[in-house]
This record gives sequence, structure tokens and C-alpha cells, in this order.
Amino acid sequence: MHDDARIYVAGHRGLVGSALVGALQAAGYSNLLLRTHAQLDLTDQAATRAFFAEQKPEYVFLAAARVGGIHANNTYPADFIADNLAIQDNVIGAAHANGVARLLFLGSSCIYPRLAPQPLKEEYLLTGPLEPTNRAYALAKIAGIELCWSHNRQHGTRFLAAMPTNLYGPGDNYHPENSHVIPALLRRFHEARVAGAASVAVWGSGTPRREFMTSDDMAAACLFLMNLPEERFAGLMGSDEAATGIFDPPLVNIGVGTDVTIRELAGIVAETVGFTGEIVFDRTRPDGTPRKLMDVSRLEGLGWRAPTPLREGLALAYADFRARHAG
Repeated sequence: MHDDARIYVAGHRGLVGSALVGALQAAGYSNLLLRTHAQLDLTDQAATRAFFAEQKPEYVFLAAARVGGIHANNTYPADFIADNLAIQDNVIGAAHANGVARLLFLGSSCIYPRLAPQPLKEEYLLTGPLEPTNRAYALAKIAGIELCWSHNRQHGTRFLAAMPTNLYGPGDNYHPENSHVIPALLRRFHEARVAGAASVAVWGSGTPRREFMTSDDMAAACLFLMNLPEERFAGLMGSDEAATGIFDPPLVNIGVGTDVTIRELAGIVAETVGFTGEIVFDRTRPDGTPRKLMDVSRLEGLGWRAPTPLREGLALAYADFRARHAG
């Protein structure tokens, strides 16, 4: 991407989008096209097409999505699949129609089968049943990958899908019910410490294993991918499976390559926050997928590796939480 490229970051106020904007600005990109949901509703096809036709972005980071944790996904599945399908179809279609040079579609590790072998390789896509608590969201993201793949095959576009692992970092959603596990635990343990509570309840058994990555590291990986030389970027566009017989979607995992149990995570969060009471696991709550560890050999083979350790990242996230929500 050249320095004055017209770059559209869809969903720039979210955890992923705001990290992308920060990384782009730090790298010297100043010609950023940013629109709030109030300014541009990406579920509105006509409005999305008009924006692309007027602004003519050269590069697109598609980070806009309806997102949430297990509770939100399991409670509002129709909203999750409908909104995400609409956003993806509108943005990817408008990107093709207006000659976008490269598009990076951001998904989630939940696209992989619930019981897929670990670590999760890109080739495991569509090889088994999904986790039921977030199946609607996962299917929408799988459809986004197929949209990218189909446009590349039919139109010769350069649309790539990147699947980040579980993310956390500055500007996260700390809602007590609809947030992901790290922001939920940071808030829960912080409030327990402030209140002098004797214990904190953590959802599930504590046995599932999860991989966590800072949003800033994810953004750095995305910029790395979008700035790959043409020959290497083109090599990620996926195969024409009907012609080659090779299942090779335009897909790259983004992660750190290591994981921890939820029990271990809760202990580290408690230490980070300074909570010294008891940690109790509520087994009446769902665990979700038993394990989700990304195979990041494709990304590392391209020359990029995540630099931030979990404890360091949690300390940064807690400082951000306190600055934004705890005074």
C-alpha cells in the first residue's frame, strides 16, 4: 500500500477496527476513509454502494461485524447471521464493483469445526460440525470467506480472508454479559477486588483451552499481509478447486500459536488485577468449544510472528480498562 493510498477501514470503532486505524496511522497512512455506523449502515446495500462509488477506496479492511461472546451468540443467532451476511455481501460486492486493489476480510477462529484436530490449520475449514453456541456467526464468516474466494475465481480480485484468534486490548467491550472472556474476567475480578468480595465465579469448568492475542498484534499482522509483494499476495488467493482438485481457500490464520486453559487464564487475570480471593467455576454455564488453537505456520512462513506475551498484554488491557471504566 502506497503512503497516500485511499484506505477504507470498515468498523473502525470496534476492537479490531480501532487497532487497524492506530496501526495504519502509526505507519504513516493518513488518507483513511472512516465512517461510523450512523454515517454509513453497511447492512444497507444502496448506501454501501453509493459510498464506494463516491469514495473509490483502493484498499479495504473489512472489520465491521456484529460480534459478542457465548451468551450473545447463543441468545441472538438470527441477528448475528443476518447482519453479518448483509455487511459482508454489501462491502465485498461494492469492493469488486469499484475496482478495489486488495481487500482483507476479518473473521474468527470459530469458523473451524468444534472438534477439529489441534492446532487448527486453514485446510480444516468445512471438515466437520461447528460449535452450536456460535454456529450462526461462524456460518456467516464462512460465507464471507467463500465470497472472497468466489470473487477471486470469477473476477480475478485480490480478496484475502484472515482469521484472528481470540482478541483483546484497548477499547474492548466490557459489558457484563455480552463481552468476550478476557474483558469479562478483567471487569469481574476488578469489581470483586474493589468490593472486597471473597470469591469470583467464572463460567464453565475452566478446562477449555484458548489462545489469546492483543488487537495491536493482530493489526500489525494485517498490515504485514496487505503489504506483501504482489507475487506472494497473489499466492494466497486460493485455488480453483473445480479445476485443480485442491481445497485451498484464500485464508490465513492470525494467532500466537500457544494457548492456556480458562482456569489458568483466570489465575493470571486475578494476579493482574490484584484479586486474592477464591476462583469458583460455574459448571452450569456452557464451556463452548473444548479447544481452539490456531496453526500459524502459514503466517510465520511469510515472515511474521506475534511479539506480545499474554501477561504483558493483560497488563496493558487492564490499564486501558481502568482508564476507561474504573477511573
